[in-house]
Amino acid sequence: MEDTTDALHADPSRHRDDEQQTIDRLWDFADPAVSEERFRTVAADESASPHERAVMTTQVARAIGIQRRDDDALELLDGLESAERPDETPEEAAELRARIALERGRIAATAERFDEAVPLFTKAVREAAVAGSTFLVLDALHMLALNDAGHEEEWATEGFDVLDGVRDPRLKRWGVALHNNLGWTKHDAGDAVAALHHFEKAVEAADRYGTAGQQHVARWSVGRALRTLGRTDEALELQRELALARPDDTYVQSEIEALTADVTEAEPTIEA
Repeated sequence: MEDTTDALHADPSRHRDDEQQTIDRLWDFADPAVSEERFRTVAADESASPHERAVMTTQVARAIGIQRRDDDALELLDGLESAERPDETPEEAAELRARIALERGRIAATAERFDEAVPLFTKAVREAAVAGSTFLVLDALHMLALNDAGHEEEWATEGFDVLDGVRDPRLKRWGVALHNNLGWTKHDAGDAVAALHHFEKAVEAADRYGTAGQQHVARWSVGRALRTLGRTDEALELQRELALARPDDTYVQSEIEALTADVTEAEPTIEA
């Protein structure tokens, strides 16, 4: 694992709130094709600065990558790297390099090319720190915690250390993903007690800073860990509450079916 201590000193006061708010507003991760068109529109806005347009183009590449049009996404990112933006500040240039590395890394990780993805995410941490973008530092750390096998907890801990030093609710929201992802790492490793701890921390973060969708998923994860621990009554009660809120959620329905079967069949195990 490469040392990224300097990344922990990224200044949250320099986080570009307006830019990220625009990105948040335009994203619909359930419909990347719609998101792609939205970002193409803002990236083509000639009233925006070349840097702003380039940032939005990285999100076009992300939307294309989610649709598994990897070659198209990489071509866009190649174009951003080769383009000249003479009025770009050093911090803006570093931010863009961080975003490009993140999107290249996501494409590689989706294709399970982890040896390629991990150095890209590590580069993104460093460039984001130079840019003063704590948001991107946390994004890159959470991607490392997802994809650097054997070092998941170390990267997540770096993320938690960063979160301890920030107040911005949008930054604090990263605690949901960091705790939830580390919870699944623990669960898959057979430590359901530790998994439940992190899933409950994810619920706390989601309730304070997250979206309704994050609150729902975090609670589902708690229910799943409870089932693994054999606490089926608590798990079933929680999943039924989630079903009332979202009756069309197939993951919730699958858990209810599994929990109902568990009542009359074998005690659940980590492999269940």
